[in-house]
Amino acid sequence: MLQEIKDYLKITWEDEDAGIQKIIDRGKNYFNDLTGVELNFDENNQAKTLLLDYCRYAYNNALEYFEDNFQKEILRLQLKEAVKDNEDKV
Repeated sequence: MLQEIKDYLKITWEDEDAGIQKIIDRGKNYFNDLTGVELNFDENNQAKTLLLDYCRYAYNNALEYFEDNFQKEILRLQLKEAVKDNEDKV
């Protein structure tokens, strides 16, 4: 996932790998908390796309704008995961 995020952010150097990995980990925790489930970011394209953009905003010190700009996409992911979780329980 680290290399994919670096490619998305167009980062070719390795100096910031540890910091970027921390951003990725925070983003994964953020989306897992929002959805209430453990997301698989490698298989869930919607979650992966949101994580890529979360990392972009965090890397550029603009995280305070992320929720406002991706409100619809976040809600869509929450609803999708809630329905899937409910179907698994039935």
